[in-house]
Amino acid sequence: MFGFDNPAAFFLLLFIPVIYFLRYLKILSGIYFPLNLGDWNGRSFLWNKGFRKILSATVRVFVMAAYVLLVTALADPVMRITEKVYTSRGSDIVFVVDVSPSMAARDIGSGQRLDAAKAAIKQIAASNSGDSFGLVEMAQTAALVVPPTMDRKSFFSRLDSLAVGELGDGTAIGTGLSCAVYHLENSSSPKKSIVLMTDGENNSGSVHPHTAAKFAASKGISLYVLGIGKRGTVPLEYSDPKTGHVYSGYLESEFDGTSLSKIAAEGEGKYFEIDSMQSLSQSVSSVSKNENVVQTYFIKNNDRKLYFNFIVAAAVLCLLAWILRRLFLQEVL
Repeated sequence: MFGFDNPAAFFLLLFIPVIYFLRYLKILSGIYFPLNLGDWNGRSFLWNKGFRKILSATVRVFVMAAYVLLVTALADPVMRITEKVYTSRGSDIVFVVDVSPSMAARDIGSGQRLDAAKAAIKQIAASNSGDSFGLVEMAQTAALVVPPTMDRKSFFSRLDSLAVGELGDGTAIGTGLSCAVYHLENSSSPKKSIVLMTDGENNSGSVHPHTAAKFAASKGISLYVLGIGKRGTVPLEYSDPKTGHVYSGYLESEFDGTSLSKIAAEGEGKYFEIDSMQSLSQSVSSVSKNENVVQTYFIKNNDRKLYFNFIVAAAVLCLLAWILRRLFLQEVL
């Protein structure tokens, strides 16, 4: 937020209309001695009246602008950035995101299923500003790519970089859930949860998803399963991150939320079927509401003083005005 610590300084701007009024009454006016010199054998001095008027007006504008900038500097401009500093922990939420090739299908809004998952995560993060977020990507295998953190910049940067096909073809739901549980079980947060976002059935990995879901429940970790997709023929296009080969065509989607709802039930959690942006928004609101934790915090102000910038700008304008008057108007100052 931009503001001023000494706004009373702006009363000095009243001198501008006062000076112009006094000059209009000829009470305050400059003294000029026009002097035309011509060399005995040289060319006589030529006065371009129109050009001089334009330059004189420009000089006056520069001087007036410099005065305004100096008054603004005296008003002590400041860029004030307020920041919440939390003194108690919020929820720890780990998102397990499917990056298998089928997540490139375009049947949720105008983007890929993976795009819908990213949008949901960002919406949850915006609603739970004091929480810590982690990220597990999952396909043929699973890996923690962001441990639970409140560093939104790092988290969103890695989230945006998720790409379909990074971990091969397959859906290791059990492995992804186990990885998330492993990094949450020792957390001291008052609430811990896993948000699984996938469009398929478990067909890879050595851990059964029901086993992983029960393990999460035994550790007091809430489970939310978001099944993203529709049945039928849907367009699909993506570029393989490893080979660069572009796959384009149609996917015969056999999306079935039955197995996903069973996983949620085994983990004593909730299942949401995402087949539109509206259902996505509703599920996100429910997750945000359930994981909200009342936290204590204080407001920290990070002030950035800007007066020096205005002084430098005023000095530049004064220098330009001097150059115009001395070199182009040929006035003796």
